[in-house]
Amino acid sequence: MFTKTPADATTSAPTVPAAPSVALASVPGGTPIPHAVGVSDDEFRAALSRLAAGVVLITAHDPDDGPRGEDVGMTATAFVSVSLEPPLVMVSVRNDSRMDDLLAHQPLWAVSVLAEGQRQVAGRFAMKGRISDRLLFADIPHVRGEAAGAPLIAGALATLECRTEQRVLAGDHTLVIGRVLAASAPTEDAGPLTYFRGKYRHLG
Repeated sequence: MFTKTPADATTSAPTVPAAPSVALASVPGGTPIPHAVGVSDDEFRAALSRLAAGVVLITAHDPDDGPRGEDVGMTATAFVSVSLEPPLVMVSVRNDSRMDDLLAHQPLWAVSVLAEGQRQVAGRFAMKGRISDRLLFADIPHVRGEAAGAPLIAGALATLECRTEQRVLAGDHTLVIGRVLAASAPTEDAGPLTYFRGKYRHLG
């Protein structure tokens, strides 16, 4: 139902003054992205640290690194299911990171949902400043996925193999949306590895 405005009535949209802001983030090669006053980086991190998240290992194979290529891994907590029809998932990767650079030209990647006993795996691939991932994979049992050609970690609660459908720039991260090509849930008894208040934890 629509309500008519009387002919002699006047209406106007309220004027909302622009909130002052300070620049705290930027996109690669772009202008700074302002935060509203009252939202600092520390406050934002503290608030979001209260959101418990599952921990996954994102993997992909870089065919251009050396004669046999090299496997690359990245620990992530910003990973979600997007759609059932078609099956889509999304992971957030930091701009200009090695994984971001690789997934910009390598459309195939994999996800291993880590179990509570795989905290060491998560910590290993979360290290900053490492030169190569080759040694990180050396003593971790894994198989190579048939659909994506990327490592799938043994003992993971579930594994997914994906092909990138869309990349969306979002501030200092890129949202990579992938179509699931294969999925498996081999482990039923173990609990999940979670991340809460800046630490890896398990349920219970």
